[in-house]
Amino acid sequence: MSLSSEIESLLFIANKPLTANKLAEIVKKEKKDVEEALHELMAKYNGGAQGIALMRDGSKFELVSSPDNANVVREYLKDEQTGELTKPSLETLTIIAYRAPVTKGELEMIRGVNCSLILRNLLIKGLIEGEENSKDKLTYYRITFDFMRFLGINDVKELPDYEKLNSDNNLEALLHEDGEEENVEKVKEEQG
Repeated sequence: MSLSSEIESLLFIANKPLTANKLAEIVKKEKKDVEEALHELMAKYNGGAQGIALMRDGSKFELVSSPDNANVVREYLKDEQTGELTKPSLETLTIIAYRAPVTKGELEMIRGVNCSLILRNLLIKGLIEGEENSKDKLTYYRITFDFMRFLGINDVKELPDYEKLNSDNNLEALLHEDGEEENVEKVKEEQG
C-alpha cells in the first residue's frame, strides 16, 4: 500500500477535515512525506474532470464532491435532507438522543457497525451536531435544538424513559471497557 493510497482512504472515511499533522500521526510517517502525498492527491483529483476534489483549507484537507457537480449534488442533498430516515439512522439518532454526548467509537461499539455515513446524513439533516473535545481530540455528538423543537420537547430529559435508558448499566459496562470484569460483575450484582 502506498502512502497516498492510505491517506486517500483516511480522507474518504473521515467525517471531517484532517490536518497533515493528524494524518502523519495516524500513518506513522513524517509530516513532509504526508504533505508530498497530499500534493500528489491534489494533482490527481483537482486536475481533470473528476467527480471528487481534494479541498485544502489552511492546514486541513478533505475529499469533497467536485464544484463542477454542485447542482446535481445540491439536488441529491435536498432529497437527503427531506427524505425519511432509515432504520439504522433512527437507531443511531435514538442512541445519540439518550446517550449524548457520545463519540463515533461509542456509537459503533453499541451498534456493531461503522456509523460514518449515518452520522454524515444526520449532520446534513441538522438533527445532530458534533463538537470536538480539545483534550481527547474526539468529536462528541448530541441532538440539535431544532430536532428537540421538532419533537416538541425543551430538554432531552423529557424523552420517554430517559432516566432509565440514559443510565443503563449494561450499556455503561460495554462503553467503559476499562476494568471490564469489574463492570460486568457490578451489572450482574445489580441485576440479580
